[in-house]
Amino acid sequence: MRIALVAALGGFLLGFDATVISGAVPFIRAYFGLAGSAHSLELGWTVSCLDWGAMAGNLCAGPLADRFGRRTVLQLTAAVFFASSLLAADAHAYLVLILARVLGGLAVGAAILLAPMYVTEIAPAERRGLLVATNQLMIVMGISASFFSNDLLLPMGASGWRAMLGVEAIPALVFFALLLTVPESPRWLLARGRRLQALEAMRAVHAEAAAAELQRIEPATPEARGAWRTLFSARLRFAMIFAAGLAFFQQATGINAVLYYLPTILAQAGGSLASAFRQSVLVGLINVAMTLVAMSLIDRVGRKPLLLVGGTGMAVALLTIAWAFRSTVGPGAAVAHPALVLAGIILFVASFAVSFGPVTWVMVAEIFPDRERAIALSAICFWNSLISASVTLLFTWELARWGAVATFLGYGLLAVAALVFVATLGPETRGRTLEEIAQLFCGPRLRRRAPAPALEAARPPAAPTPPA
Repeated sequence: MRIALVAALGGFLLGFDATVISGAVPFIRAYFGLAGSAHSLELGWTVSCLDWGAMAGNLCAGPLADRFGRRTVLQLTAAVFFASSLLAADAHAYLVLILARVLGGLAVGAAILLAPMYVTEIAPAERRGLLVATNQLMIVMGISASFFSNDLLLPMGASGWRAMLGVEAIPALVFFALLLTVPESPRWLLARGRRLQALEAMRAVHAEAAAAELQRIEPATPEARGAWRTLFSARLRFAMIFAAGLAFFQQATGINAVLYYLPTILAQAGGSLASAFRQSVLVGLINVAMTLVAMSLIDRVGRKPLLLVGGTGMAVALLTIAWAFRSTVGPGAAVAHPALVLAGIILFVASFAVSFGPVTWVMVAEIFPDRERAIALSAICFWNSLISASVTLLFTWELARWGAVATFLGYGLLAVAALVFVATLGPETRGRTLEEIAQLFCGPRLRRRAPAPALEAARPPAAPTPPA
């Protein structure tokens, strides 16, 4: 668990860096002259440029992790987080702020790929869902911490946005230091022919069972990394379609638009800026609490049931928010039910936190074979960042042109489509080894559709898992 928590600190920085901008938006808008509907796309670019930078980080991180190792590239990621936060805090020109946010996006793109991949490769099968979901827990803790930090720094006034963006340098340094205490991925070491080092890395997790676990995975460990062209092969078609679909719906339903602009949305619903910041803290706490619920259920209930239940809650919440804004006839118009807007946002974030938030990254990290895992995750994370960046960029423009009703109605209909997608195509991966999952997604069609209990029944019951 300690190793998973250290790796997941990358997720903490990811969540913090992504949403800390929500508190800075009102002050950045005034400082750089981005107020008014005429500057809605510029403001959207200021917020979303982190996601555009993440796309480059997604593409680079997989190949770099294959060449230099998972832990090494995570250390580089920590250094980039540190540099970008200090540069953003000292930005006096608009282009410098954009550069700093894009640089932070490179680190976000690498962290969102490498942390779950590293934990997936080192975790025991019976605890893999819990341990990989730890990364999502740290993401939402980073989000919550950014809301707390923004609220605490709000009394600083117009210059407080610099402290909001710069405080991230502290956890970035802690992350870099703690990475020195964890081993490299044993699967990566085996792929490089470094068996003795792989055994030592296995002992950090499996203790006396390390040698047996190493012997079990050794025949399936590739000698070379996958190539981009293999992602378009018939063998990986089902895995790529399913992973790309999950990644699309995770972002297209509007989670980052809501979190990045949360104080702005709540203020538009009729409250003051100070109350909007306090309500953001409440939303962050609920996000953390429901992620803990997901972690407790993901290896017991399974991945697919969580997606279906949480997806239903997301659809209901988004349609409720649209209804609550129903009297909005234009930008700045009054809303009918501001309390219902807050309730809808809370339900949406809670439902996302128990389903598409953690489950997407657990499943995407485990469905690809060892040989193609890094390269496939690069592609899927790039796709995820592209959708996130597009949604975040267009959100302020949509509010200005279409209003809140149409914007959230669109998100709600996409949540309904996500439910249909999961119900139609989603297999269950709970309790399987990575090798079994690779056969399920990349083997013959009959194997893909085999029910999970058939494989679980053939395996002796796992020993009771100690509390995490």
